Order: sequence, then structure tokens, then C-alpha cells
Amino acid sequence: MQDYEASISFLGTWGRFQMKVFFLLCVTCLPAGYNILSVIFLLATPPHQCYIPAHRNLSQDWMQASIPLQVAGQLERSSCSRYELDLVQNLSELGIRPNLGQIYNYSALGASAGVMLSSLKQEECKDGWIYSTEHYESTVVTEFNLVCGNRWKQLLTSLIYFLGGLCGCFLSGQLSDRFGRKPVLFGAIATLSIFSLALKFAQSWAVFAVLFFMVGMGQLTSYIVLFVLGSEILAGSSRVLYASMCLPFMLIPESPRWLVSKGRLQEAERLLRSAALENGVEAPPVIFLSANVQQSDSKKAETLNFLDLLKAKSIRSVTLILWFLWLSTHVTYSGLSFNMSTLYGNPFLNYFLLSAVELPAYTVSWLSACRLSRRLSFISFSLLGALALFLIQVTLHSHPALTLFLVLLGKFGVLVGTGILYMFTGELSPTVIRNTVMSSCAMLSRVGSSISPYLLQLAVFYEFLPWMLVGSLSLVSVVLCFFLPETFREPLPDTIDQMQAIQRFRWPCAFKPPQKDDMKSAKDQTSLPEIICSTRF
Repeated sequence: MQDYEASISFLGTWGRFQMKVFFLLCVTCLPAGYNILSVIFLLATPPHQCYIPAHRNLSQDWMQASIPLQVAGQLERSSCSRYELDLVQNLSELGIRPNLGQIYNYSALGASAGVMLSSLKQEECKDGWIYSTEHYESTVVTEFNLVCGNRWKQLLTSLIYFLGGLCGCFLSGQLSDRFGRKPVLFGAIATLSIFSLALKFAQSWAVFAVLFFMVGMGQLTSYIVLFVLGSEILAGSSRVLYASMCLPFMLIPESPRWLVSKGRLQEAERLLRSAALENGVEAPPVIFLSANVQQSDSKKAETLNFLDLLKAKSIRSVTLILWFLWLSTHVTYSGLSFNMSTLYGNPFLNYFLLSAVELPAYTVSWLSACRLSRRLSFISFSLLGALALFLIQVTLHSHPALTLFLVLLGKFGVLVGTGILYMFTGELSPTVIRNTVMSSCAMLSRVGSSISPYLLQLAVFYEFLPWMLVGSLSLVSVVLCFFLPETFREPLPDTIDQMQAIQRFRWPCAFKPPQKDDMKSAKDQTSLPEIICSTRF
């Protein structure tokens, strides 16, 4: 398995076969992509206030005054309370007018001007709510009244969706490594399609939550398996492009690298010879020579599972660091995406801008992956995102346009870092357990996405606390990334033994005195700069 990429080099990196696979995988990614972003609108909470039934026959003045005013940054009507309606109705029938000075923003008119509203008792919205339709005709929140006392259900709904993704990752990673990428992929796509359609017919919040859990399970499972499948089928520059941009089904082939890792050499060779025909190149008579080694590795691979990520020291340290990186980046990503309600302006325009920034972000991610080392790329763009998040604290209320720009800049940095992280994780993971590693990391990403809605609630204690926390997580990720081994232009590992060991912290150009054995010949001296100064930062 050490010479897998050399064995398939006759195919080239960008022929007709690679183009077909690249296109089909990208198209198959689309449902998983728009599904997760649709959560932003499904769980949106429009402005709302208590419903006042028409049969109460209140006067026009009392209709205006029946909802209390509250100060939350600015004067606005209460969303969760009204003045006691029986009392208001009695005052309206007696012809007693309310004092409307505060409502219409003019000074109090004295006792003769009417009843002081502050002296009236308040009650909850016993007759339900009316919702603004300025931006949304209907959402899950308006359908099931997930506001005020039921607001916890709205937060729990997003948590349930991400927990579905977490469970899907836990199951699919091991199933995919054992039974293949394609069966798990098609099962995930079927789950995503069927339960997304079933959401339309949910008649209660409890039923919707169960269906939403299954949608979350299918969404992330399909995306992760697609990523691994593309990373293993494609090679060279085409793999880098797909890993950066992905973020008819039976036309998609199984991963030949996975088939080789399982000792199924004849299937792998048959697939590669078919690819050679598509590319118009000639395959060698024998593609894989060391069949005995492959089958030995495949028997060992049968026993690998999720717990093996923590058993061996070489993979445990890498795994723990990767878990934290995925957790922190997705806390930040989800926080930026789901916190659009705090931004100034039309939510659809803001969403369009937040989505549009992904195109240059993934393009930059691809260019960085082609030219720069993985660690340098991730660290640089994570720092850019963290800087933008810290600056938001200065501009949040005083400069709304600048705040939006900083949010876009922050998401740009996070997205580029996330694209690099996907690639970095796949290149660090051995084939025999790659999908399990990717799925375990995706599980941690869903933990991050799950807690992000609750993290935003910390603004109750201090307005800028959520922004400070996500910025700090990005800084910690930068520090931990220094300890990961570099994978730039290195072959993919196929077994755990081939993984690079975790390294001690060092600066990119730490001085190391040359040893005598390193200077035996002039030829050896050409390697000294790499020993003294690590150019693969």
C-alpha cells in the first residue's frame, strides 16, 4: 500500500475519468450543502407580539396601547406580554382613554389625559401571537409558536438536527470503512431525501423534531462520505481541487484505494483499467504487485474501529488535536451563520452575502492548498478570522455596515481555514481508518454546531461575550496546529504505521547545529538547510 499512488500514476491526474467523477461528486454534494443552510430560515424568528382577538371590540386607542413597551437597546413593543385584557376591555367600554404619550413619543399630558399604562397589570399571550410577514411568510417557529415560554424548543430543534449529524457520523464512519463508501453514501442520500420530504407533513413539533434528527443524520453522513470518496478516487491536483470545492448515482465508482486496503485487488484493478480506457491511456499488465502485503494489511484493518483512534500514541495525539480544531472552527462557523438576526438590514441580503463569500473563500483555499503548506494556510486564515471577530466588538452598534464587513471577513477566514482543515485531516488519516477519522472529526464539528445557539445566549450576561469566546477558540486552534505534522506534497498514508508522528513545538526556522554525520560529502550538505530551517512550516 505504500506505492499505491505510484501504481496508479499511469492514469494521470486530470483525464476524462477524473472529470466525470469530479462533476458527479460535486453535484451529489449540493443537497447536503443547501440542507444545512436551510436551517437558518426554517428556525428564523420573525418579530411578533400578543394577538388581540377582534371580538374584544377594543377602541382604536386601546388597540394601540394593549401591548406594553420595553427598552432593549431601543423602544419596542413587548413580544411576550400584554396588558390584562379583561381590564383593558372594561376601560375601553367605559370610554376611559389610555395615556399614549410614551407610545407616540411625546410628553405626558397629565392625569386628565388618560390612564397611565405603567399602572396596569400584565399577562402572558393567552391567545397566541401575530407574526410579522415582512421577511418570512412561515417558519417552524411561527408554525408551532416556538417563542417566549416555548423558545427553548427552538434552540432544542437546532440541537436535535446537529445531534442527528453526530450520530450519523459515529455509525457511518465505521460502516464505510468496513463495507465501502458507496453503500453508506446511497443510504445517507436516501435518508436525507425521504425525511426532508416528510418534514412537510409534520403536524406537531415533536414529530418535526424526530424527522429533523433523521435529516441531520443523512446530511452530514453523505457529505463526509463524499469527501472521503473523492479524496481517495482522485489524485494530485484534482484531489486538491475537489477537497477545496466540495465542501445519476450508480455512476460514481467505489474507492479503489479502499478496495486495495481490504485486499480486493481484482476489483480495484478492474476499476482502474476501466478508468484507463476512459482516459485513453494504457494500463500496465500488473498494477499491484505486493498482493501478500495487501492482504495482510486488510486482515489487520478488519479489527480497526472508533476506539483505535485513542489506543495508539501516534494517532491519539493527532486525533485529539484534530477534534479540537473541528470543534472550534464549527462553533465559529455556525455562530456566524446562525447569528444573522443581530445584523443590520434585510436577512435575505445578509444571507446572500454570507453565502457569496464562500466562492472566493473556497477559491483561496484551493490556491493555498496548491502553493502553501497546510499548517501555514490554516494558521494564517484562522488568525484573520479571529481578528475580525474581536473587532466586531468595537463596531457592532455604531457602524452597522462595517460590522457586516467584519462578519463577512471573519467568515471568509473561517471558511478558508475549514477547507484546509478538511484536506489536512484527510491527508493525516490512513486509508484503513480514514472515514472513521473524518466521521469522528465531523462528530466534534456537530458538537460545536450544537452548542453555538446556546453560546449566543451568553450575550444576556455580556453583549460581546459570544464574539470573545469564538475569537479565543480560533486563537487556541492556531497554537495547537503548530504541533501537527506537515502533509504538504506528501503521499497519503494507508496504514497507521505510515502516519507521521506528532512533533514538538518549534519555530519555522529554529537553529539546529549540523552534526558530523550530516557533512560527510558535499552532496549531503545540500540537505542542511532543511535540517536547520524547516521550510515546510
